[in-house]
Order: sequence, then C-alpha cells, then structure tokens
Amino acid sequence: MSYSYLFKYIIIGDTGVGKSCLLLQFTDKRFQPVHDLTIGVEFGARMINIDGKQIKLQIWDTAGQESFRSITRSYYRGAAGALLVYDITRRDTFNHLTTWLEDARQHSNSNMVIMLIGNKSDLEARRDVSKEEGEAFAREHGLIFMETSAKTASNVEDAFINTAKEIYQKIQDGVFDINNEANGIKLGPQHAPPAGGASGQAGNSGNSGGGCC
Repeated sequence: MSYSYLFKYIIIGDTGVGKSCLLLQFTDKRFQPVHDLTIGVEFGARMINIDGKQIKLQIWDTAGQESFRSITRSYYRGAAGALLVYDITRRDTFNHLTTWLEDARQHSNSNMVIMLIGNKSDLEARRDVSKEEGEAFAREHGLIFMETSAKTASNVEDAFINTAKEIYQKIQDGVFDINNEANGIKLGPQHAPPAGGASGQAGNSGNSGGGCC
C-alpha cells in the first residue's frame, strides 16, 4: 500500500516487560501469552492515518538482555520514535529506565520522540509502580507517558499512534530534516508538502513476526 511517510520505531526496555506483546497486539490485534525470548531484533509494520495521510510504521522490537545491548544500540540510529517499556508489577524494570534512557539518548538523534510505557496495567492487584511515579519520571525527562495492557489492548493503539502524531508534528514544525533518512523518516510515494496539524486514528493492520521478550 502506498504511503506519505515511513516512520521507524524501536521498542526498548528490560526482558519480560511485554515489548513483543505490545508489537503483536498493535500489528496483529492478538495476545500471545506463551512465547520465546526475542533473540536480537524482530520486526513488525502497520499503516496508520494521521491528518488524512497514510503513514507506515516500521517497528523494531529489541531483546532486553544485556548480552544483546550492542545490537540494540545499532538500531537507535535511524529511529524517529522509541517506546521505552517497563512492567508496572516489577519495580526493577522501572528502576532500570534511567539506564535505558541514557543509552537511547546517547545513540539516537536528538529529536527522537520517546514514549514511556507502563505495561501490564491489567495486573492492578500486583502493581509495584504507581501511575504517579511513571508520570513523574516522564515529566522529569521530557517524555510522553501512558499505561498499557498488551493483554487487553488497553491504550496500545494510542501509544503507537500518539508517538506518530508527535513525530508528524515535529515534521510540520521543521524540527526533523525529512530528507535525511538517518532521522528515521522516509518520504513515501504519496508524499505531498505537509500542512496542518495532527489528528489520527487507526489504519489497516500489517504483518508482524515475534514472540514476547
């Protein structure tokens, strides 16, 4: 399918926080409770619509293990957006966010949009990190914040689409050099000069591979 822009995303965070489950829910609208760890990097794609323009999201799902960190770093370059994910039932995954964020900002372009995601909001009874703590971390570091559930699909659409809206707005504002693909944005065959603000809704689903990590 033809598109106006292609945005590259990377999903980062500790092992087991549900990165691959978020990707699978967004691209295939399904939840896979039993899965293998992601080895290296896996890939998914989907078309969405923002401000009447077709935008293709190309999403790289990374392994959370330390042993794969050097591979993950190579994918920061050339990403326009990042979803930084922690598990609201595991405080250690929240405590590691600063390290992930430092890594992301060191190895990516300075305009990359970062969405902080507290995943597994369906497990409220096992919550170990309050929503207020997530909001405070996001405010402190200039991130967008949402809590999601890859299992129930709560806020999963919004997490991916709101990140795209932010990238799109930066294009309108001239922040991104859209002729430099190192910024994670590629002009598509439908491209016309950008105009207006951003308002989006879900588009057609694409295909994805991958079990959770």
